Amino acid sequence: MAQVVPHKVGFWIVAAAFATLGAFGTVPTPLWPLYAVRDHLNSTEVTATFAAMVLGAAGSLLFLGHLSDRWGRRRIILPALGAGIVADVVMETWPTLPGLLAGRVLTGVAVGLMAATATTYLTELHRAAHPAAAPSRVPATVASVANLGGLSLGPIVGGALARWTEHPLLTPYLVFLVLMAAGAVAVLITPETVDRSTLPASGAARFRLRAGRRAAFTGAAAVTFCSFAVFGLFSSIGSLIVRGELHVTSPFVWGVAGFVVLGVSAVAQTVFAALPAARMLAAGLAATPVGMALVVYALYEPSLGWYLIGSAVAGAGAGLLFKAALGSAIATAQPGATAGVLAVFFVIAYIGMGLPPILLAAAGQAVSDRVAIIAFSVAVIAVSAIAARLQAATLRRPETGGTALRSSAAQMTDI
Repeated sequence: MAQVVPHKVGFWIVAAAFATLGAFGTVPTPLWPLYAVRDHLNSTEVTATFAAMVLGAAGSLLFLGHLSDRWGRRRIILPALGAGIVADVVMETWPTLPGLLAGRVLTGVAVGLMAATATTYLTELHRAAHPAAAPSRVPATVASVANLGGLSLGPIVGGALARWTEHPLLTPYLVFLVLMAAGAVAVLITPETVDRSTLPASGAARFRLRAGRRAAFTGAAAVTFCSFAVFGLFSSIGSLIVRGELHVTSPFVWGVAGFVVLGVSAVAQTVFAALPAARMLAAGLAATPVGMALVVYALYEPSLGWYLIGSAVAGAGAGLLFKAALGSAIATAQPGATAGVLAVFFVIAYIGMGLPPILLAAAGQAVSDRVAIIAFSVAVIAVSAIAARLQAATLRRPETGGTALRSSAAQMTDI
């Protein structure tokens, strides 16, 4: 296989492309209030438009996410960036509700193709760049930070461009059009890590778990569903809450509010990357309810400061939950089926990002946003606690028919 740049350079190129596409997925976060005013949209309609991305992501992950195990990582990353570019053009040139819905579905297709493939690609590039090194947490940490860090950058970039440029609903898309095109060119020169000539003729494995790891995967998937539900809340109607409940009118502040929850989640994953998975779960379960309680307090005693602090704490907790779940999910995959398993994992994550916020927004039409957020927080925290206990149990004991998940998790980058 031809190699144009070293694997260690390709590693960071793929991480940057992953982050760029994630940022494009959330760049409309501070723009939703502007769309809502222009098109007379309520919070449920805004959330449904945001969550249209979930449809595209789920479809591409379920039907195409496993294909990089067979066709190669680069052959999937490039179409992912291409789909993102098409979505960008659609949202630029068709800025009405149907166009936004179509663009968000295409954005989901792009994000879905990228998520499972890039996570696996980073693992393989790092291993190829350091063939003699012991298994490392670096690829999983970088993949997780690129995912959530990218998602966090979209709101603040979109908010800044909306606040200080002449065309707030156009300029952010032009900027990301250039960034995604540059990312596609850079990915073209990264080395492929899948040798198609050595693969069996039967095709790519889809969803295949190691023996006795179904409970571990179920727990990890449920945990990530809840963590992405928290991210979805702040990314979809967070800016509407800041404008409507806290009476803040600056698009840049709307963007900052969206950035905080996802940005802090990425930082928390980096700072606490060395924590054992069980402790990471415990820390996430402790921080998330505290953060959501502070957000509710900020709505009852209107305070932007408390809202930002609460969203930061909740984001840190949700980020740690996601990081622990991602490592466990990688460890459950059979060799050669990592992308297929991660495809299902990310489908569940993005459903969590889209479905609960839609239900929350719909509930907000019948009761106050404050009451709806309290109910949302209780439900998410309860499911997280149950799922985390299931996942933690598999970390402490061997599964039936297999070795302890703890051993696999320690070697999760060597799959």
